Amino acid sequence: MRRYMSGFIGVLAGAMALLAVTVGTATAQPFEFKQLKLSEALIKGFIASQGDLTAIAEKLQKAGDKPDPALQKELEQLAQKHGFKTFAELDDVAANISMVMAGLDPESGDYTDPIESIRKEMDEIQKDNSIPDKDKKQMISEMEEALKSTPPLQFKENITLVKKYHKEIDKAMQDPEVGKK
Repeated sequence: MRRYMSGFIGVLAGAMALLAVTVGTATAQPFEFKQLKLSEALIKGFIASQGDLTAIAEKLQKAGDKPDPALQKELEQLAQKHGFKTFAELDDVAANISMVMAGLDPESGDYTDPIESIRKEMDEIQKDNSIPDKDKKQMISEMEEALKSTPPLQFKENITLVKKYHKEIDKAMQDPEVGKK
């Protein structure tokens, strides 16, 4: 369970970090994104975009918080190429997909609400006497931060769609060339 939660936190944090960098806004507040109802077209566009995103990932990392106008234009063109109105829309789709993926059990494919998973993990940590108090306090603190930055899922129907394309999404995230095929 701890490995699963670490994966969840990593996926969600990674998605949020990518989104914060690509839209060029760095704030000290928790990152917020627009939850939207996903469609097959949006998911397919996201999958197809992964190869192009990987190709410019280094540029994004070098740009830091503020991509230059040329890079921003490249991002907008990339999004439009894959059926999105703007790169912000692609960002929102990525965040919505990541939010659902974080709640999917990799073995069973069952969805568990991430907020409930975090609370359950916190409870298990509290009850585990084998964890030193100092470590327990640190783990609980990290879980509380994750809980604060994890919004409730607004569109439950997204679960069904992401489950349907789970394998393709996972493959595209692992091997972005898959999305181009």
